[in-house]
Amino acid sequence: MGIEIERKFLVTGDGWRQQASAQTRFSQGYLSRDPARTVRVRVAGSAAFLTIKGATRGATRAEFEYEVPLADAQALLAMCDGPVVEKIRHLCPHEGMTWEVDEFLGANAGLVVAEIELESESQPFARPAWLGDEVTGDARYVNANLAVSPFATWGA
Repeated sequence: MGIEIERKFLVTGDGWRQQASAQTRFSQGYLSRDPARTVRVRVAGSAAFLTIKGATRGATRAEFEYEVPLADAQALLAMCDGPVVEKIRHLCPHEGMTWEVDEFLGANAGLVVAEIELESESQPFARPAWLGDEVTGDARYVNANLAVSPFATWGA
């Protein structure tokens, strides 16, 4: 079984841009947004994936990801529950680990979040200077929720 252990943080300032080594544009939508079993379709550049994630416990959840044909993913995006989430993912190496910094677009523009994948929930890691508050347990920042309750509406 695939396991994902991930912690998520807000990003402050633009200092992370100096560390960014690569970027990919993502379009992703959700066939199921049930917290017990999220099913996501994602187009990442010219590749596409179908991902099934289980319920989150702390920073850990089951995750199964499969590459699918790009044309299939594009058709599945049209079937998704709620709008498609658009973002640019930047890879930012920092002290031996790679941070994924997501710069959201569209109705989530202005939101920048950094994620780090760990081997265990207790694994230590160095915090870059541009890392802000941790939002790992805040459901508002879950991409499946950003699809239907985008960042732009939070102040309303």
